[in-house]
Amino acid sequence: MPPRSPLPFDPIVEATKNWTDVGWSEFSDGMALVTSIMRAQQLLLARIDVILVPFELTFARFEVLMLLSFSRKGELPLGKIGQRLQVHPASVTNAIDRLESGGFVTRVPHPFDGRTTLASITDHGRDVASAAAERLNTDVFGRNELTTDEIRSVIDAIAKLRAAAGDFTVAD
Repeated sequence: MPPRSPLPFDPIVEATKNWTDVGWSEFSDGMALVTSIMRAQQLLLARIDVILVPFELTFARFEVLMLLSFSRKGELPLGKIGQRLQVHPASVTNAIDRLESGGFVTRVPHPFDGRTTLASITDHGRDVASAAAERLNTDVFGRNELTTDEIRSVIDAIAKLRAAAGDFTVAD
């Protein structure tokens, strides 16, 4: 698909005007917030996908590899992976299936809980995760169109939204 030309206007600003024009002005900022976050997510994911395709990874699979690489032993129960990444067990199973078929992880039995399976990162998985992280650091995470203060403000605002939605508990 060829890259598209940018619009000569911000469609979210236009949507906000339309929301106001039909009598929903009290909700227009909330609609603009949600729509802006969703659009930003699309843009960032597209940028990430371009980088991860050569590594045969999606962002979800990259997150699994990084979680495993940061763990003490390089392995975690599948259920714990789902909890930490806040995804459905079926999504974890699918990601592990794909990572296993690519030689990035192996499934191993839990040493003392016969009902639990561990995902264990392979040397190949560590190498690929490290190389992919370096590219993402350079081409996405380090590509800051915002100042450090703006980045921190966005992170803080979204954390407040996530905490209010019950995504995590705020420690006192």
